[in-house]
Order: sequence, then structure tokens, then C-alpha cells
Amino acid sequence: MVGICTDAGNVRKVNEDYADYYENELFSIYVIADGMGGHNAGEVASKQAVDDVIDYLKDNYDNESDHQDILKDAICEANYKIYVDSLKNELLNGMGTTITACFVTKNYIQIANVGDSSCLAIKGDIIKKITKDHSLVQELLDSGSITEIEAKNHPHKNVITRAMGTASSVNVDIFKLDKDDFDTLILCSDGLTNELNNDEILETVKNSLTLNESAEKLISLAKQRGGRDNITALIYGGER
Repeated sequence: MVGICTDAGNVRKVNEDYADYYENELFSIYVIADGMGGHNAGEVASKQAVDDVIDYLKDNYDNESDHQDILKDAICEANYKIYVDSLKNELLNGMGTTITACFVTKNYIQIANVGDSSCLAIKGDIIKKITKDHSLVQELLDSGSITEIEAKNHPHKNVITRAMGTASSVNVDIFKLDKDDFDTLILCSDGLTNELNNDEILETVKNSLTLNESAEKLISLAKQRGGRDNITALIYGGER
């Protein structure tokens, strides 16, 4: 089961977030991306990243191999294509995007992350963040230079240290999960997590009848809190 909702928010005119998914009898892939760049190039980068990753998996997955590296390979291939396109077209120069993806097979689940879009996992009444942001604020937190409270409203909160499309290669973080580790997974852009804390996200999901209702309620609440950025939530739950 899947719920998905995206919104430009209250401030931005263009929604540079993009999310999509694909499911078949062998695997499922759920992907979100938060684009950046002038001339709406971020909108181009995010859609291209999501579409290319899904297409790569559809074209290269078969039932004969282990595929432990296929998600990382898909993101690296998509990264190179975005980078090349940014060099070919002046209007796309400098474009890039975050990406967070959930790859589900019958044997395992992988979460991939580049940038500061997140994957949150819910198990009963517990919610935890699976991914780790590639951002200046996260580096300051890790070094002990700032506190969690200071990080919440840091003036450089949106500065990311890793993105797709900004170089010919990219370093992808991969996290492996067992299906028993969670009931629900939430992929979201920082437009959601900047406005809502994890407990608020958990309560919203728990108090919704469907995953689509959960996604819509999360976006609505984030907009009520300010909606300063584009906001996207893709929620996956249920057994294959």
C-alpha cells in the first residue's frame, strides 16, 4: 500500500520536489527527490532522478541475481546523466537534486540517500530516522558545534553537502532493513521535517485511515506551520 502527496508550499511558486513509485511481482521501488538550481532546473533534475532510477531497475532487474548493488548503481547512473545534461544546456547548468529511495524485494529492503531528504520508519508507537542528512547543519551537530535546538532554526539549514548531478560521480549511502523492523516507511523532503517533528509525524500517521490520507494530512499540517519550502511525503506500508 502506498500514499503520496506533494505541494509547492506557501512560499515557493514552483514545486521542485518529485516522487513516484513502481511495483511488480519481483520488486518495488519508491523514490522522492528535492531539486535545486536556477531557471526551474531543480524541477528538471528531481523528475529525471526519480524517473531514471525507476527505469534502471525495471530494465536491469531479473530474478537470477542477488542485486545487492543495483539500487546504488541506478542512482550513480542517474547522477551521471543529470550531470551531463547540466553541462549540455545552459539553462540547466548547476542543477542538482537530493534523492531518497526504498527498494523492496522478497528477501530484503534497502534505503538509499543522497542529500537531506529523509526516510523515517514506524514500528508500533516508535518512529526513528533511518537516513542521515548530508548537510552543513548535520556536520555541525556531529562535531558538537551546535545543539539540536540550534540546528532546528540554523540560518544555513538548507545547505547540503552532497547532491545528485553536481559532479560526474556521487557517494550513495545504503541502509539495509528487515521487514520486521517497521510497519510503515515515510520518504519525505525537508519541507516536511523542517516544519514537523517526528512525534507529530507519528501521530498524524497513526490517526489516519489510509496511507494517502496520512500523506495529505502531513502536507496540510506542514503548510499550517508555515510551508516555507516544497513539501513531499511518500508513505509505504504493508506486506508484499
